[in-house]
Amino acid sequence: MTEIEIEIASQDKKFAATIEKLRKSNFSNNLPFLILSNELSEGQGFYEFADGHIEIQEVYTVGADIETRFIRRLTDAEANRIRETHMKNNGSL
Repeated sequence: MTEIEIEIASQDKKFAATIEKLRKSNFSNNLPFLILSNELSEGQGFYEFADGHIEIQEVYTVGADIETRFIRRLTDAEANRIRETHMKNNGSL
């Protein structure tokens, strides 16, 4: 490995550790973890909950207020695929 490749690998590990720490912190505070994806329409995201289920929710504004709208709950197979593709790409899980 070149010096630059070693540095990039080191930064990737630090990034992954930070993401995983944030994810666990959200879960311990009974908050969902947001997973953004180009697979979804603009304004939508995957929300992973501590019990393992994932929902698609949409964020929108009503005047000065920010609201969320439940779209649907993913099947277990879909949730596993999202974790594998999105979290693995970020080096966590």
